[in-house]
Amino acid sequence: QLRLVKGLSINAFDYNCHVDLIKLLQQEGKLHRLRKARQKMSELFPLTEEIWLDWLKDEIRLTEDESDREKVYELFERAVKDYVCPEIWLEYVQYSIGGMGAQGGIERVRSIFERALTAVGLHMTKGASIWEAYREFEIVILSTLVSEPPKLVEYQAYIDFEMKEGDPARVQIIFERALAENCLVPDLWFKYTTYLDRQLKIKDLVLSAHERAVRNCPWTMGLWKSYLLALERHGADHQTVTDVFEKALNAGFIQATDYVEIWQSNLGYLRRRVDFKWSRELDELRAAFARSLDYLKQDVEERFSESGDLSCTIMQVWARIEALHCKNMQKARELWDSIMTKGNAKYANMWLEYYNLERSYGDAAHCRKALHRAVQCTSDYPEHVCDVLLNFERVEGSLEDWDAAVQKTETKLNRVNEQRVAEKEALLTRQEEEKAEHRRKAKADKKAQKKSQKANRTGDKRKAEDEYEEEWGEDEELPSKRLRGEEGFGSTATEDLMETESGLFGRRAPPPRKSEPPGFRKNLQGLSEAPRQPQDMSKEQRKDEDSVFVSNLAFNLEDPEGKLRTFFQGCGTVQQVRPVFTVKGAFRGYCYVQFEDRLAVSEALKLDRQEVDGRPIYVSPCVDKNKNPDFKVFKYKTAVEKHKIFISGLPYSCTKETLEDLCKQHGTVKAIRLITNRSGKPKGLAYVEYENEAQASQAVLKMDGTMLENFTLSVAISNPPSRKMEDKAAPSRILGAAMMRQPQGARGKGRTQISLLPRSLYRQSDPDAKAENGTVSAPHATVTDGSLSNEDFARMLLKK
Repeated sequence: QLRLVKGLSINAFDYNCHVDLIKLLQQEGKLHRLRKARQKMSELFPLTEEIWLDWLKDEIRLTEDESDREKVYELFERAVKDYVCPEIWLEYVQYSIGGMGAQGGIERVRSIFERALTAVGLHMTKGASIWEAYREFEIVILSTLVSEPPKLVEYQAYIDFEMKEGDPARVQIIFERALAENCLVPDLWFKYTTYLDRQLKIKDLVLSAHERAVRNCPWTMGLWKSYLLALERHGADHQTVTDVFEKALNAGFIQATDYVEIWQSNLGYLRRRVDFKWSRELDELRAAFARSLDYLKQDVEERFSESGDLSCTIMQVWARIEALHCKNMQKARELWDSIMTKGNAKYANMWLEYYNLERSYGDAAHCRKALHRAVQCTSDYPEHVCDVLLNFERVEGSLEDWDAAVQKTETKLNRVNEQRVAEKEALLTRQEEEKAEHRRKAKADKKAQKKSQKANRTGDKRKAEDEYEEEWGEDEELPSKRLRGEEGFGSTATEDLMETESGLFGRRAPPPRKSEPPGFRKNLQGLSEAPRQPQDMSKEQRKDEDSVFVSNLAFNLEDPEGKLRTFFQGCGTVQQVRPVFTVKGAFRGYCYVQFEDRLAVSEALKLDRQEVDGRPIYVSPCVDKNKNPDFKVFKYKTAVEKHKIFISGLPYSCTKETLEDLCKQHGTVKAIRLITNRSGKPKGLAYVEYENEAQASQAVLKMDGTMLENFTLSVAISNPPSRKMEDKAAPSRILGAAMMRQPQGARGKGRTQISLLPRSLYRQSDPDAKAENGTVSAPHATVTDGSLSNEDFARMLLKK
C-alpha cells in the first residue's frame, strides 16, 4: 500500500497504480481512504462500469438520511456521464424508486426513467431491461391509485394533471382511455376536441375526433358547431361542410335555441366565403338566410311551439350584412320592419339597435323616424328612448324638429306616468285586500282557539272588550284599554289591569267542587309542587314596594306560580307569587310577585314584554291607587318627538333586524319597537328612534311611500296620541252628571234619544291640529269649560 501511494506521488497519471490501490483498500475495508482514492482517480480518468458500480453500491450502503441520498444522486449523475452503461442507468432508476415517497418523488423517478430510455433504450442487449422496469413501475403506481376501473371524475383529474404537464402523447392517450369508458359524455368529447384544435392541430387526428364525437353524442349542438368550424379551419371542401351541416339539422336537438345557433354557425361560414364583388356566393348567402327563417318558423316552431329566436338575431345579422357589405339600406330597413312586427317594438334596446344601424349606414331623416316610432311604441324604458331622441335633435335637428320632439316625449311620459299611478293604486288595493284577508283569517283562528279553550277551563267568560282587543289592530281604538308602550318608548305597565290589596290581590282558589273546570286540578297541582312560601301571608307582610304586578298571562297557563318563580329567579329571591283566580277557580291572567329585596324590583321591571309560553307579559310596579291616586304607570309624551319616526303599513312578517337594515341607511338607529297586540302578534306598525332630528327627517323624506315586500310604507315624524285619563272628567260629564242615564235597548241608542244640550255650549276643535300616530284627524265638537249658573242657562235658551 505504501509502495502504491509513493508511486502515485511520483506519477499521478499511473492508471494501473490507481486501480491496484482501489482494489487493495477495498479488500482491507478502509472505506474512508477508499472513497478518497476513487475520488482522485475519477478526477483524472473516466471510471469503468465495474468501478462505478462498486463505488455506487458502497455509497448506497452508507446512506442514512435524505441529505446522504442527494449525495448519491450526484454520484449517479457523474457516473452516467463517463460512459453509456445500461447497468449504471438500471441501478440509477432502481435507487430512485426507493425515494418515491418523498415530495415530488414519483415525478423524479419518471424523469430518470425517461432519461434512461433516451440514453440506453435502444441498446440491443440491455435496453429492454430499462423498458421492463419502467412498465412495472407504472403498473405498481396505477394499482395503488386505482383499485377498480377509474370513474369519470378520476379520469378528469388525471386529464387535468397530464394537460398541466404538457406531454401531448400522454394527454391524448388518457383522453382516449377516458372516452372508451365514457363515450356518451358530451363535455369530455368537447374538452378533447378543443385540446386537439388548439394544441395538436393535426388535420386527420382533429377531424377524426370531431366525427367520433358527433356520432357518439349527436344530440349535442356544441359538438356539431365545433365540427363545422374544424372543417372550415382545415380547408375542407364546401360540399363536405354542407353535408355535415345537413346531418346536424337532422340530429334531433333538445331545444329550439340549438337550431338557432347551428344556423348562425353555418351562416357565418357562408358569409366568410362570399366575395361581395361577385354575386354567386352572395346569392347563396341570401338564400341561406331566407331558408333559415323558414326553417325556424315551420320545422322548429312546429316541434317546440317557438322559433327559438325571439329577438330575431338572424334577421339582425342579415340586415347588418346588407347595410355594411352590400350597401343595401332598403333591404336592411325591410328586415327591421319585419323584426318589429314580431313583438319586439315594445323593447327599447331593439329600437336603439335599429337607430344605431341607421346612424352608421343611413341618414338623419330615417334616424329621426326610427326614434319617433321608438318613443311611441316603447314600454320598458321610455325615458331612455326619449333622452336619445332629444339628444339627437340637439345635434341634428332644427327648431321645428326640437319642438316636435319635446311635444312627443312629454305626451309619452305623461301617459306612462298615468299608467304607473294606476298600477300603483291597483297594487295598493291588492295589498289592502291581502291585509283584510289576513285579518279575517286571524280572527277566524282566534275564534277557533277560543272554542278549543272552552273545554279546558270554566268560569267567567272573557269580556267583550277584552275579546275585541285581541283582534288585529282593533285595540288601538280603545283608549281606556290601550296597549302600553304603543305611543312612546317609556311605557312600563298595564294600568287598567292592576289590582290592589283591597281587590282580588292574592285571592286563593276555592276548594274543588263537584264540577271542576278542566285544567283546574293542574293549576292546583302546579301550585302545590312548586317550592314557595305559604299563601296565607298577612296583609301586613305584603309590601307593594317589594312587589311587581304581572299581567297579560294566558288564562290556561299551567302552574302560573311555578313558571313565574322560574322566570324571575334571575332578579332576586322570590318570596311569594300570588296568582289571582275567579270564585270558580279559573285563572284570571295576572298575579303579584313579591321579592325579599327591594333591589330585585328594578331588575324584574327589565323583563317587561318578555314571553312566557309564547305570549308577551307586562311587568309593572305594584302601587295601591287608594294611597297614591296621582301615580301614573304610563309615561306618555304629549309633544312631537322629532328624533323618532312612526312607520305604518309594514308586512306582518317584518322583523326588527329587517327594519333596522332598512332604517340605518339614513342615520344612526338608537332603538326600534315593533307594535304588537296583547297576544304578541304584529300590527304592521313601528317606532324608530334616531340619534337626532336631522336623521329622522331624512328618513321620512327617503322612506315614505317606498315598498317593502310589496307593501307600501307610510313614514312620519312621531306624534304619539295623548292618553285620555279617566280621573279627569270631561265637561260633558260635569254638565250631565245629575241627569239619569237612559237605558238602551237591544239595538243601542235610538234616534229619538237626541241631545238636549244647547248648541251654544259646543265649539269646534282646531281643524289644523296635527294628526296623531294611529289616529285620524277630524273636526269634532267639544263642550266649553267653566261652570254656568241657572241665569246663564236661561239667557242661552231665550237667545234669539
